[in-house]
Amino acid sequence: AQAQSNLGDLYRMGDGVLQDYKEATKWYRLAAEKSYADAQVNLAAMYRLGYGVLKNPQESIKWYRLAAVQGDATAQYSLGSMYLKGDGVPQNLQEAIKWTRLAAAQGNAQAQFNLGWIYLKGEGLPQDAEEGIKWYRLAAEQNFALAQFNLALIYEKGEGVPQDMQEA
Repeated sequence: AQAQSNLGDLYRMGDGVLQDYKEATKWYRLAAEKSYADAQVNLAAMYRLGYGVLKNPQESIKWYRLAAVQGDATAQYSLGSMYLKGDGVPQNLQEAIKWTRLAAAQGNAQAQFNLGWIYLKGEGLPQDAEEGIKWYRLAAEQNFALAQFNLALIYEKGEGVPQDMQEA
């Protein structure tokens, strides 16, 4: 399954072969059907973006979910993001929070950023600046630029923390 997924990568990127999204999708599907999480994530992305297949949010969610339940942080982040934004699915903040938390706990910087935003805005759960800043900081420590920027603004304005120009 890993070799099939790797072949999908080569076709998707045009690395050593002509770029061919349909061929990439074929190889991802073969590996994904063998429960290979990386391939499930890539196949989900192909359906989400409409690369080599017709755009299909339901198929995208299906494949992301299969990888997410195996503990794949990228799939968990993607599911959380889709539910948070209502991207191809009805917005569902509880599902968004559930999947985003799982990915953030595994160190996914994008999920940490989103979880920080969720806490700071009070989206689907009580607003909690301390918890939001904690998650922003974790993402910022991984050089996630938007988290670094937002954290600087928070300290500059003193939102939920004492104003601290040095920290900003």
